[in-house]
Amino acid sequence: MKVILLEDVKGLGKKGELVNAKTGYARNFLFPNKKALEGTKENIEKWEEDVRIQQENEKEAKAAAENQKAELEKTSVELKMKSGEGGRLFGSITSQDIADALEKKGHKIDKKKIELKNPIKELGNFTVPVRVYPEIVAQVPVVVKEA
Repeated sequence: MKVILLEDVKGLGKKGELVNAKTGYARNFLFPNKKALEGTKENIEKWEEDVRIQQENEKEAKAAAENQKAELEKTSVELKMKSGEGGRLFGSITSQDIADALEKKGHKIDKKKIELKNPIKELGNFTVPVRVYPEIVAQVPVVVKEA
């Protein structure tokens, strides 16, 4: 029996998928617990329309992320901090510092999207990866200078 899952079901599939389930399992568990809809002609047509709309929205979001990536890669972030002997910083530059600097330049980026493996602890030029979409990563140039 074909069913459209309304939520993830272990061993059967993920939310929004059209899957085959055993008739008894569907009637006795999935339908009463509102975990699935029966795969009638009307429900399948509505599901196909929903999938098409979701794919269009995802395509638009991906295009917006590509534009944001291009904008971020054009933007250079300059941070000034006091440093000691050999160019070592007093303190360090974290992803929050970079997010704040990007926000001042008009790019609102969550600090969790900045993939800085370790805080920057010295003067110099760095390239910091920023994940703007699950598979799109922008390389933002960061310049750390003496204050």
